[in-house]
This record gives sequence, C-alpha cells and structure tokens, in this order.
Amino acid sequence: MSLLPDDALEEAFAGASRFRGEFYACLTSRGDELFELSDAVLCADGAVRSAVDLTLLPEHRRGHGAMYDGLNHGRIDAERLRTAVADLPLPRFPDGRLVLAVDVSPWLRSDAPCSAERLFCHVYGRAKTASQFIPGWPYSFVAVLEMGATSWTAILDAVRLGPTDDATAVTAAQLRGVVERLIAAGQWRSGDPEIVIVTDAGYDVTRLAWVLRDLPVELVGRVRADRVMRLPKPPRVYAPKGGRPPKRGPEFRFARPETWPEPSVTTLTATANYGKAETLAWDRVHPRLTHRAAWLEHEGELPIVEGTLIRLKVEHLSKDREAPPVWLWSSRTGACGSDVDRCWQAFLRRFDLEHTFRLFKQTLGWTRPKLRDPEAADRWTWLIIAAHTQLRLARPLAQDLRHPWEKPAGPAQLTPARVRRAFRNLRATMLCPARAPKPHRPGPGRPPGARNRHRAPRYDVGKTVRREKTLTALQRAVLGRPHED
Repeated sequence: MSLLPDDALEEAFAGASRFRGEFYACLTSRGDELFELSDAVLCADGAVRSAVDLTLLPEHRRGHGAMYDGLNHGRIDAERLRTAVADLPLPRFPDGRLVLAVDVSPWLRSDAPCSAERLFCHVYGRAKTASQFIPGWPYSFVAVLEMGATSWTAILDAVRLGPTDDATAVTAAQLRGVVERLIAAGQWRSGDPEIVIVTDAGYDVTRLAWVLRDLPVELVGRVRADRVMRLPKPPRVYAPKGGRPPKRGPEFRFARPETWPEPSVTTLTATANYGKAETLAWDRVHPRLTHRAAWLEHEGELPIVEGTLIRLKVEHLSKDREAPPVWLWSSRTGACGSDVDRCWQAFLRRFDLEHTFRLFKQTLGWTRPKLRDPEAADRWTWLIIAAHTQLRLARPLAQDLRHPWEKPAGPAQLTPARVRRAFRNLRATMLCPARAPKPHRPGPGRPPGARNRHRAPRYDVGKTVRREKTLTALQRAVLGRPHED
C-alpha cells in the first residue's frame, strides 16, 4: 500500500487521468479502439504474446476485426502526443538537471518480405563477437534518465529510420525537437543547468555537438578505444623563419599512453558495484575533421569542435570481471572534477534504457504483432509508449501485488512490471473516455471459394539512397563523371 500523503496521491491520480484524456484526444481516427487496445496492454495477465489475444480481455470491448482496423487505418496525432509527454513531470538528477539518452532498438522482421522500408539491423548473437544483420525496422528512442538504482525511464520520442534517412541527420533533428518541446513546456528555463544528452559509440558525438551548438545542451558520448584526436594548439611563439602557425596540437592516441600529456583533471570515486572509479580528463581535445561521412557536404572550412576527453577505469565489473577502460568525450570545455564525475555517472545511467527496451519487447509485446505496413508499426509503437507513460504516472499509486516467491518492495522500488500488475485495479477509478461499441453485424468478406487476386508486393531490404563517403566521389557524382577503377 502506498505511504505517500493524501495530497500527493490525489495529485498523482489527477495527473494520470489528465494524461489519459489527452492521449484519447490524440487518437484522431479509430480512437476508441486504439485507446482500449492500449488499456488491454496494461491490464493483460502476464506478457503480451499476440495482439489478437488482447481482444479477449474485458478491457477491450470490441472484436478482433476492430483491432486490425484500428492498427491499419487508425490515426494518431504524434506531434500532440509528443507535446503531452514532454509536459509531464520528469525525473531529474540531484542538481536539477535533465539527462537524456538516445539509442536505437530494432523491430526485427526477417520473415516479412511484403513489409516495406525494412533495413538491415545490427544485432548480437549468443557471443559478443557474433554480430548479425537481420531485416527489420530500427526505431530511435529518446528518454529521460533517472538517478539511482532503477529501471525506470521516461520515453519522450520515437522515430523509425527509413531507407532514405541519414541516421546522423535524423538523430540531430529528433534531439532538437525534443529539447525545443522541453523548453516550450517549461522543463528548462534560462539560468538552469544545461541538458545532458548521452550517446553510445555508434553516434558521431562531435557532429551532434556541432549541429546542436545553439541549444542549451551538453553532449556526452562514448568513443572507440582506437581513436586518434588532437590536443589544443600550442601558444604562438615567434619563429625567425616565419611560416603558418599550426591549427592543432600534437596527436592524442588512445592506445599509446606515451602520447598523453598531463591530465587537467583527475578524480577517484568509490562505487558500490565497480570498486574505485578513476578518471583522467584532458581539456580542449578535438578530432581532426575531414570531408567524409557526416561532414562531406559541410560548406566552408571545417570547424574545430573542442571538448573534454575522459578516460574512465574501474576496478572490476559484476562477478569480478576485468573492466577495460572507457573513453568518453564531452562537448563541455573547462570542466572541473564535479563536471567530469557527472559525465561518467550520467553515461552509466544510459544502460537503464536497455531495461526499457526489454520491457517493451518481452512484457508489453512491442514486437509481437505481425504487421505489414510500417505506418501500422508506428501506431503500435506510440500505443506502447503511451502505455509505458501511464505506468510511470501510476507508479506512486500502485500496490505491491507480488508473487509468493518475490521479495516485498516499497512504493519507490516497484518495477514497471509490478506496477502493471496493479493497473487493472487503478483503471477502474480513472478516466476512461472511450465510448461503448455499437452493435453491428460483420461484413460478408470474400465469398467462399474465391481466391485473392491482389497479390502483395515484395520489397527489397536495405538503403535505397547511396551516399558517397569521400569528397572526390561526391564531386564525380555531381559532375556526372564515371567512377574510375
């Protein structure tokens, strides 16, 4: 039973009901069906195995045909739903700072040749080095992270990457939209600490820092251990022979400690799970950019994007495994010891997003429906995000309906799966704007013995737009010259 004061419980209950009303308003077509389908996801006993099983629950008052019609032909005002999610109370770090994480999770559809806009998604096999490329729909998620030992995150946005999309450009536009909505909702005001955005090594963190430089954000991303960056240029001194002064300093090779200068910041922190965490930080370290990849179409002289390079080394991982060093790059310059510790602590909280992805797929059934159209997959994805948001809002209201073999947990320690067990009891007292279904007879369908003469088209997998990787190849493509061997 919840131990919160009555006023806090009433406010939490009113906030959850308001969001349910706003969520229903975002369903512009087949709204009653989509709303009940989302409630069925929250009230199902156990994990969701298939979408059609949800139509057998009492929370879903319509037939299975309405479910298919809602997913295939319904409409969701995604922009309004994004705004509604950004306006909700969000978790913050102890200093009042918002920390966002961006990552991609695939919806694998290897057995769906009739589904359009599939890409080859990189997944790992049973071994860490056994990587595979399986056709599917990759979705880019942006979530707000929470401090402490928890598996809760607040999903703010989801965008499906298409065959013609540039992943870096789509991620930059997605992050810009999220930050602008947070500012418009009053989540960040002038004078507040900058919003931290953490990424993994698959993102070009320096490119994102340059594109988002006009926003109050700080980019923190992991970089590969074999990278080579540049130190700041040395102070200019008089040279009798003349010559052009250098733009950059000497090389900083991650794998060669003899190229490392004296660090500007050194910290040593005791952790509960990893032993002592030692960090070395160097200020104004930047990569040497070239006209390749994301910088290929950059006009004018390439910029120098300086930041703080951080080397994190812990004593051990779980089960006393050896921990290799982790390299991080922050877009913030002039960082002090507390700034460096905040960067690596925020990066470690990024792994909470993996718990959310597992909840989506294994419990809420995000990848269970066998949908053909990618637009239907987008609708189902937003239904899952709305369901997860309602679980987060019902977190202080839920009781611990634990199994006999589970340990008791306090109100602040309930996992999303445990909150979902109690949602059926909470739903009975919350706002349910969906209207009752109207009785009608189903259509005749295809006449018996008639064959379907409209064969489903088949689509190829992969990118449909080729992007040149070098400036010379781009110039040849623009001028229409044939490629030389």
